[in-house]
Amino acid sequence: MFKLCSNKMVSEAGSEVEPLVSPGALSEHRKYLQDPIASTDLSERLRIIQFLLEGLKVYGSVYHINHGNPFNMEVLVDSWPDYQMVIIRPQKQEMTDDMDSYTNVYRIFSKDPQKSQEVLKNCEIINWKQRLQIQGLQESLGEGIRAAAFSKSVKVEHSTAVLLVTEDILKLNASNKSKFGSWAETGHPDDDFESETPNFKYAQLAVSYSGLGNDNWKRGGNERSLRFIKRCIQDLPAACMLGPEGVPVSWVTMDPSCEVGMAYSMEKYRRTGNMARVMVRYMKYLHQKNIPFYLSVREENERSRRFVQQF
Repeated sequence: MFKLCSNKMVSEAGSEVEPLVSPGALSEHRKYLQDPIASTDLSERLRIIQFLLEGLKVYGSVYHINHGNPFNMEVLVDSWPDYQMVIIRPQKQEMTDDMDSYTNVYRIFSKDPQKSQEVLKNCEIINWKQRLQIQGLQESLGEGIRAAAFSKSVKVEHSTAVLLVTEDILKLNASNKSKFGSWAETGHPDDDFESETPNFKYAQLAVSYSGLGNDNWKRGGNERSLRFIKRCIQDLPAACMLGPEGVPVSWVTMDPSCEVGMAYSMEKYRRTGNMARVMVRYMKYLHQKNIPFYLSVREENERSRRFVQQF
């Protein structure tokens, strides 16, 4: 069952720093993910759970970095081992298009969000000359982002959503149990292809349908978004329900931080249960492979929130 938490995702519009720690060195996140409820002290349990949920974007990104790093990301910390702030960003060679906000994405976790603005102001860490996104699951990061953007005369657009996770995320031991290798190498379990409805078939979403996903994504519809979707489908888990014509009628993908998204059903096939069947089988696969995942839904999208909470 999905649980609700606060989620702040902030989008910015709009030198180099070397990674201070290797991706595998974030042992504190890994330790908490192995058995966060083992502590007998209630306050410590709550602190660990909060720490885990607020750091999901960073942890999900580190998971993909440790499993082939298909999006060529790097990890930055302010100090080590006693870090206060972690930033995941693409490597320099990835951020060559100043207008590509799908690629120019920074994912942040801070133990002290109130003091984050000085780090964010550093142009060697954040390239404020680009159109970019800064994503985090800590609402208190917003003030630091606004202050840093104001100091650079950058216009800020905020997008607030609700974070949804399964209870299993609190017990996930992805770092030890997950198998390395790409989605394409691993594939679905055979039983995931069994059809429950005549003329419909659950399948892996093929890269050839990237254009279909791009045309129906609210944030898509352009060449940059198409490139991003192609990479997500090619390198990360993506599933669909094929209709009678053999074309996807419902589908879902994952982003570089392990967020499940871009879920969509063609209008003709809505309210038929196809999306629910896709989501159930997709999440089953992620659970079987110990792949961390979470979802976020816009606050105003009450229908989508109710739909997700049924799983």
